[in-house]
Amino acid sequence: MKWFYPLLAHRSILWFLLIVNVIGTIYGYIWYRYQLAETPAIFLPFVPDSPTASLFFALVLVAFLLRRHFPLLEALAIVTLVKYGVWAVVMNLLVWKVTGALEIAGWMLIISHGAMAIEGILYAPFYRFRWPHLLFAAVWTLHNDIIDYVFGMMPRYSVLNEYISPIGYFTFWLSIASIAISYLLCLRKNRLVLSLN
Repeated sequence: MKWFYPLLAHRSILWFLLIVNVIGTIYGYIWYRYQLAETPAIFLPFVPDSPTASLFFALVLVAFLLRRHFPLLEALAIVTLVKYGVWAVVMNLLVWKVTGALEIAGWMLIISHGAMAIEGILYAPFYRFRWPHLLFAAVWTLHNDIIDYVFGMMPRYSVLNEYISPIGYFTFWLSIASIAISYLLCLRKNRLVLSLN
């Protein structure tokens, strides 16, 4: 594994991931365009979940390329990448289970969102955030759950409408798990800590 983390810190890998995440972020906001057009302005920052998570990580990558750290963005990135990466994988698998089929776009969402969760975790040893940053990310994430499942702003999967209550419950505990993972990987004593080259 000694070769692996220096590879992650290599500028060519950082540039590649930045380009991929910027493209994914743009595509994600386009994917949400119809829902955003109908969303009250007060809720706009909380509706496009996955593209906002990849935007946070893209900004973290920009900081890494500048040999800097943006701790608040790092905390937001890992929590939201893990949460929405796993969430989208589970939701698309649920669509497959309910309908018996999944379109190519669904499989692409599974792959891309699975990769989001993985990249958030892989870069955890490079993050430099502290408790206040994680607390802010936790409040942001749990507040987003309230916006989604109390005010009805959740991503639209029409075939899953009858499962909204259990999905909301699952999403809340996924948020808690994502916050806990972020603590274990980034704040716990004896965690792996690495520096960028």
